[in-house]
Amino acid sequence: MRKIVAKELKGAGITANCVAPGSIATDMFFEGTTEETIKNMVDACPLRQLGEPEGSWIYDKNYPLYDASKCPFVERGFNCLANGRKDGGYAKWRWKPKNCDIPRFDARIILEKFRGKRVVFVGDSLSRTQWESLICLLMTGVEDKNTVYEVKGHKITKNIRFLGVLFSSFNLRIDFYRSVFLVQHGPAPRLSPKWVKTALRLDKLDDISHEWIDSDVLIFNSGHWWTKSRLFHEMRCYFQVGNSLNLAMPVITGFKRALETWASWAETMINTNRTRVFFRTFESTHWSGKKWNTCKVTQRPWSKTNGRERSSVSEIIIKVVKKMRIPVTLMHVTPMCAFRSDGHVGRWSDNPNVPDCSHWCLPGVPDTWNEILLSLLL
Repeated sequence: MRKIVAKELKGAGITANCVAPGSIATDMFFEGTTEETIKNMVDACPLRQLGEPEGSWIYDKNYPLYDASKCPFVERGFNCLANGRKDGGYAKWRWKPKNCDIPRFDARIILEKFRGKRVVFVGDSLSRTQWESLICLLMTGVEDKNTVYEVKGHKITKNIRFLGVLFSSFNLRIDFYRSVFLVQHGPAPRLSPKWVKTALRLDKLDDISHEWIDSDVLIFNSGHWWTKSRLFHEMRCYFQVGNSLNLAMPVITGFKRALETWASWAETMINTNRTRVFFRTFESTHWSGKKWNTCKVTQRPWSKTNGRERSSVSEIIIKVVKKMRIPVTLMHVTPMCAFRSDGHVGRWSDNPNVPDCSHWCLPGVPDTWNEILLSLLL
């Protein structure tokens, strides 16, 4: 191409240059690429490394966007400053895509835009964290805080299956449904081995799924409960399809089957003329050590992703969403979260004896997910 352009411009006093960027470490790049090919590409690059996903975390003194201690909808366990964390710098970073900017958050504009709407989050505790974050962000634009309340008077706790907050002055509902697997979880079928206590019905969506449909914005996530130790050891839970229990199915295969069930349900049940659908990928954790049980929270974000930008769970989400017949917006947060070793709860939770390198402090990283979400909706 450079030679063609050079010939076309011959005699015009214009130089034709060629910029040949190296390969970027994205899920699309890794999909179908062998280890040998990846090694050859890395060796061919002068820096001997793949390019990182484009974007970076920028320190911004205008952050955070709210005070968690003044927002009654933040769980005590996520308010790290109130739980004794001294370095508040983790809340002052914003995500800057390379070639564009995320619009500055303006609560009043968002509240007016969402007047009369219903926003629904469905997923695990990371979804609940994003739900809490969005409510706190929007409350900064409300003069009378008493006009914002949980519709059933519930306190914000981790075990309630439904939580709904109404911004009554704007007739805006923001709901959360706890559905950590998205599919049905129940007792094991008859004649199962005695050591099998429960089963995941991979071919049946959660029995509360009918409550998600009547919404204007619908945001899903799943993944953190889909581990061998959590399912097979702690819960003694195995996979069921139809009436048959499958004791040999790997966890990642079960997750893919469950996500395909979700996709089929979404294609059949969701009216995309009204409802905008999102699916957020797996949020990078920062556990370390031989047994993956060491949690070291840093004071600043990592300068590199250190391999955390990839996730087999995220790769499955991406593949399933790509094949869907309805529009679903993928929020691929895995690479951007990989840098944020500083943003986790660590020992600054309501249970400091149990370190946590999965969940995030509020304010913090989940606020960025919501800034991206809102920018896509405006």
